[in-house]
Amino acid sequence: MKLDSGWIAARWKEISNSGEELTTTHPPSQSIKPWIEALVPGTVLGTLLKNKLIPDPFYGLENEAILDIADSGREYYTFWFFTRFQTNMSANAHAWLKFRGINYSAEVYLNGHKNVLPKGMFRRHTLDVTDILHNDGDNFLAVLVYPPDHPGRIPIEGGQGGDHDIGKDVATQYVQGWDWMAPIRDRNTGIWDEVSISFTGPVKISDPHLVSSFFDDLKRVYLHTTAEYTNVSSLAADCTLKVQVSIELEDGMCLIEHVETEDLAIPGGTSVLYTFQPLFFYRPNLWWPNGMGKQALYKVDISVDVKGYGESDSWSQLFGFRKIDSHIDPATGGRLFEVNGEPIFIRGGNWILSDGLLRLSEKRYETDIKFHAEMNFNMIRCWGGGLAERPEFYHYCDVYGLLVWQEFWITGDVDGRGVPVSNPNGPLDHNLFLECARDTIKLLRNHASLALWVGGNEQHPPDDINTALKNDLKLHPFFKLPEVDTNLMETHSWTKSHEDPSRYLDGTRLYIQGSLWDGFANGKGDFTDGPYEIQYPEDFFKDNFYKYGFNPEVGSVGIPVAATIRRSMPRESWQIPLFQLSDGYISEVPNPVWDYHKYIPYSKPGKVHNQIEMYGEPKNLDDFCEKAQLVNYIQYRALLEGWTSRMWTKYTGVLIWKTQNPWTGLRGQFYDHFHDQTAGFYGARSAAEPIHVQLNLATYFVEIVNTTSSPLSGVIVDTSVWELEGSCPYHKLSKSLSVPPKKTLPIFEMEYPKTKNAKPVYFLLLKLLDKSNSNILSRNFYWLHLTGGDYKPLEAYRSKRVPIRTSAKVTLVGQTYKAEMKVHNLSKESLHEGHSFLNIDHHHNHEELIKTENINAKVEPANEKREGLLSRISSCVYARKEKQMQVAEIKGEHSGVAFFLHFAVHAATKNPKTGEDERILPVHYSDNYFSLVPGEVLPIDISFEVPTGTVPKIVLQGWNTHGHSLAVQETRH
Repeated sequence: MKLDSGWIAARWKEISNSGEELTTTHPPSQSIKPWIEALVPGTVLGTLLKNKLIPDPFYGLENEAILDIADSGREYYTFWFFTRFQTNMSANAHAWLKFRGINYSAEVYLNGHKNVLPKGMFRRHTLDVTDILHNDGDNFLAVLVYPPDHPGRIPIEGGQGGDHDIGKDVATQYVQGWDWMAPIRDRNTGIWDEVSISFTGPVKISDPHLVSSFFDDLKRVYLHTTAEYTNVSSLAADCTLKVQVSIELEDGMCLIEHVETEDLAIPGGTSVLYTFQPLFFYRPNLWWPNGMGKQALYKVDISVDVKGYGESDSWSQLFGFRKIDSHIDPATGGRLFEVNGEPIFIRGGNWILSDGLLRLSEKRYETDIKFHAEMNFNMIRCWGGGLAERPEFYHYCDVYGLLVWQEFWITGDVDGRGVPVSNPNGPLDHNLFLECARDTIKLLRNHASLALWVGGNEQHPPDDINTALKNDLKLHPFFKLPEVDTNLMETHSWTKSHEDPSRYLDGTRLYIQGSLWDGFANGKGDFTDGPYEIQYPEDFFKDNFYKYGFNPEVGSVGIPVAATIRRSMPRESWQIPLFQLSDGYISEVPNPVWDYHKYIPYSKPGKVHNQIEMYGEPKNLDDFCEKAQLVNYIQYRALLEGWTSRMWTKYTGVLIWKTQNPWTGLRGQFYDHFHDQTAGFYGARSAAEPIHVQLNLATYFVEIVNTTSSPLSGVIVDTSVWELEGSCPYHKLSKSLSVPPKKTLPIFEMEYPKTKNAKPVYFLLLKLLDKSNSNILSRNFYWLHLTGGDYKPLEAYRSKRVPIRTSAKVTLVGQTYKAEMKVHNLSKESLHEGHSFLNIDHHHNHEELIKTENINAKVEPANEKREGLLSRISSCVYARKEKQMQVAEIKGEHSGVAFFLHFAVHAATKNPKTGEDERILPVHYSDNYFSLVPGEVLPIDISFEVPTGTVPKIVLQGWNTHGHSLAVQETRH
């Protein structure tokens, strides 16, 4: 039973009653001041904000109006949290009060009884409250929560981790502020994770450990299971232990694969670590990372029955069978990850945490992780200055196929390498650090997505902690030998054997001492990650850009859309940066609020010309943010395409710094704190496709990327160049090609820039086609300029009006709207003599990230009349019952490329206070920020939920199209 509602809170200094009194004779209520409604799980700051007792620390400069703990003292943020609850505990049952995370220490009072919880943000606490609970009325629970012992002070100049004092405790370090984050005033003090009451019989189950071992080329698989069974009674218990393994089938049926029972006698008052006989599976469904296959998850149920009592306790976990290996690649010097024997080219991002006030929820976690999967990423690195992430985070990484690199709570800035030089000896209490680490390992180790343990960010832990972690996380022989004798299972007795891998603390995953060691960056601990600012897109492809095999951090810009700026700060702060010319370069001077929100400029004087100004000097906020999205898209697509261009020849992987912000920051993000995606999200999504066609921006060779384990055969590349007015002066079809697995293959040079009449700005459309059925395997659209030029001709193109037709079929499934959109550029195609163009209705099935299908795709003969083709496409797309299909059309008097179209979902009615449309967030788009050449049709799938009583509308805007919207009229399923 979760205790996640009905909490109230009050500042410790304002309450005169003791904890014993609060939970017996003087229970408080919200109607009695100073008690207020509390956010649990959450933090003190979150509770104060919920009650509007502080301004929003993420809005404008309001954080500066909130008293920092360094100035107020720890007592100011020391708070009581109180709740009352009822239970229905059966006879002879035992009750357990559980806290999954408190920052930083606490006193717990239940019905007048006191328990003092030990310090440490990352440890669980379990209290036996069997004899304390009232089964016939209210139970009163009060928790007095103390902040970290060393909250530190924020220097005037800010800095990475403030004065670094927070590193003396075992807690999050980002809370003292970073170059991407303002300080958190209460240092995340609070009951920040789940609180629950559970009931067992005389025997309870603790910390089961599930391990799969593989033999005979993954054909023979064993599931190893160990758990601690504690008999809390004074009498011996005759137990029947059971483990059951099942899997849900596609039709919703559940298939039970294994049921194993074993008997065990446990003396009174003792604990037994018991290991089941390994369960054998032949060719089980395997769990694969995103882009490599499906994420098969089995449900493992463990239970214990006690003679004379019945079921005493049970536990369940979704578990994926997968084998993860990692070593340093001799060809590149980078760390190489293999899953189920297949090398995985890592393209992912760095993660801090979902929300800086720890307002964590399953719903928010699912959106976060699904966004990463939709970008086609396959790894998330949980940075050492943030959280040991929660089981809900890992659950969705399991579901969506994101490998996780989990660091412990060490950073170079705070732990020995900062400015000023910080304490190299880490936290004051090394034993506490190790206790938190071991408990975190037990909490997370059963997740298929968890791939790697790392000691810290840009630093390793102190020697004694590092040595202990290496020993605690040593690999079982099954997971450190290149080949395992397939007779091992028959030649050893595994029952109750200490050699069973499930008896290790982990034993299956590598431990690396720090993010710059052993195959990451230069592998020696030197600061060789980065860079962290704007780059020329073509530089990502050059030999001299980054010389090490695996870059754990490379970052760039990330301004959000204009609506987010308006939501994040007052009107007077909407002023865009001043552009100042000096020595031939434009530098940006942001206003103080943008600077406070850690804005990073789109230029680097002396190295990189301003990339926004290449489209013309921005006129206002909307113009600035729209042009910034163009840069975001190009920047992150080029970054990932540059890395992928050298897949396995120079690089084994890259992690972008960073994918999102835990507050309303203005740098390094693919989506903002409100869950609205930037265009960079879709540039990255395009570049990280498992099967991809791309242009090498350094050589102008067209390349095919195949990151999958299957060869491509019978594919062709369709290359077409489009001028602004819609003519196609250059078109080239490749011959039928084959691409080996795990290979980037250059095909031919795109020669249009060398032609006599090449235009200063032009569009390039690349399509990778399956010759056998004309399916589009990859589609990639570029806007390019000739060498030495810029994109300023696009500015005049904004006045053009290209005709667009949009149709929508909307269904409502539960609370989720699902819209099947079709966007059609109605311009007539104009091809120069001697060229033909393959017009294919592109369908991308986002659920199948490896294989795409196109139910309407046709390759038209080269001599086909254009108008006949257009009308057949139109007939194919729009021949639907009008009651099911909504159609909106933009009348346009010009022909040409419909450039940089993007959908948004708004409330259909205006906000009476602001007069502006309100965005509905989050929204999942199968693609966005897209462009259409004349005659092209593109399907886009959109899904979202709306607040009760809100009518949504879908809005389409573009560079050279009048925006229009469709009010959503759904068909309920």
